[in-house]
Amino acid sequence: MTNKHSYTAEEKAAVYKAMAERRDMRHFNCNPVEPAVFGRILKAAHMAPSVGLMQPWRFIRIVNQDLRTKISRIVDKERLETAKALNDKKDDFLKLKVEGILQCSELVIAALPDKREKHIFGRRTLPQMDMASLSCAIQNMWLAARVEGIGMGWVSLFDPETLASLLKMPKGSLPIAILCLGEVDAFYDKPMLVQEKWAEERPLEELISTD
Repeated sequence: MTNKHSYTAEEKAAVYKAMAERRDMRHFNCNPVEPAVFGRILKAAHMAPSVGLMQPWRFIRIVNQDLRTKISRIVDKERLETAKALNDKKDDFLKLKVEGILQCSELVIAALPDKREKHIFGRRTLPQMDMASLSCAIQNMWLAARVEGIGMGWVSLFDPETLASLLKMPKGSLPIAILCLGEVDAFYDKPMLVQEKWAEERPLEELISTD
């Protein structure tokens, strides 16, 4: 029996293809992203669902090259601290390319705003739903970027207070992700951490339980 609200087979295939081929990209070729394409990617983020329709996403586009370099240094400092914390896996971790801040065309900071406590609907017992909502927006960006043939990478190696201070963000706001976007020579066949034998994906069956 066909569901009247279902998309066509071709439309479904396109949606699932974007999900399957989305990758956390680290390698960019420095070619610029067309403004119209970048605009569509940001619009996709703004179409994301949010708890209580609070729309907690805030995006800071970094265009100043000196500021971009300072952000790169913040990330590299945390990269070295993370390597130390990994002990016997330190050398393997340092071989990984964990960001493309200086090579990507567009650099965007995804953040949560200040004064979020006023939003109670859906957050009284789960205040972290603002972050869940922002994550939905970032996922929308990722899928839209892949559809447009643009690579996107989520960088989380940074100290939030240091980055917030650098960007002169309001007290109470919080940077969550550094997003690198740009053209790529090729998308990874598999997630980069799988390709580099850092980790293996777990099968869905291991992550489902009933009752």
